[in-house]
Amino acid sequence: MFILGIDIGSVRRPGGFAWADSSGTHSGTDDPSAPALLIERALAEGRQVAIAVECPLSVPVPATTGRGWEALGRARTGEGNRSWSAGAGSGSLATGLVQLTWLLHHLVEHSPVGLRVTTQVPLFASGHARVLLVEAMVTSSGKPVPVDGVGQDEADALAAARRLAEILGSLPEHPPSDVRCAPAGALNLAATAALHAGAEIDPAELRQDVVVARALPAQSG
Repeated sequence: MFILGIDIGSVRRPGGFAWADSSGTHSGTDDPSAPALLIERALAEGRQVAIAVECPLSVPVPATTGRGWEALGRARTGEGNRSWSAGAGSGSLATGLVQLTWLLHHLVEHSPVGLRVTTQVPLFASGHARVLLVEAMVTSSGKPVPVDGVGQDEADALAAARRLAEILGSLPEHPPSDVRCAPAGALNLAATAALHAGAEIDPAELRQDVVVARALPAQSG
C-alpha cells in the first residue's frame, strides 16, 4: 500500500504545496504533478493508494426541522476550537478542494482503466476501491517540528501520512475517524471532487462522512 499526505497551499508560494509518503522516502513541494506521478506508479504496480489531504473534506449539514438552522457553520464533533468554518479552515477548504479535484482529474486521465475511488475505509479495506481519500488535520499539539532542513508544510504532510498509516493499521480495533459530522448530516466534498473528475465512486458517498486523520502529539521519551 502507498500512503501519501498532502499539505495543501498556494502553488504560487515556494513550498506552499507539499507532500510526503508515510515512509518518508518520497516528499517534495510546489509541483502537484509530482505526487500524481508517484500515485500513478503505485497503481500501475498493483498497489492500493490512501491519500490524506489537509483541508476539510466533509462538512456538517444540520436538520431542517425546528431550529436546526442554528447549527449551520458549527464545528464538527471532535474539532474543538479548530472549526472547519473558521478562517483557516474555510480558506484551506477553498484551496484544497480545487487542488484535490485537479489531482483526481490527473489520475483519471492517466489511468488505463476506470479509477475506483472511495472515502469509506471498509470499502477500501475489502479491496472494492483502489484509492482512499481522507481528510488530514495537522494542528495545535499535533503539529510536528521540522527537522533536517525540511519545511513546515512538508513536515505536516509527513505527519498526515503517518497518522493515516496508524489508522489503517489499527482497524478494526479503533474508530476510523478522529472528527465526525454526526449528529448532523454530511456533505462529502471528496466524493464531489471524485465525481467531477470522472472517477468511479458510489454517489451514496456524497452523504457519508469522510475519515479525518488528526495528527497526534509526539510521544516524549
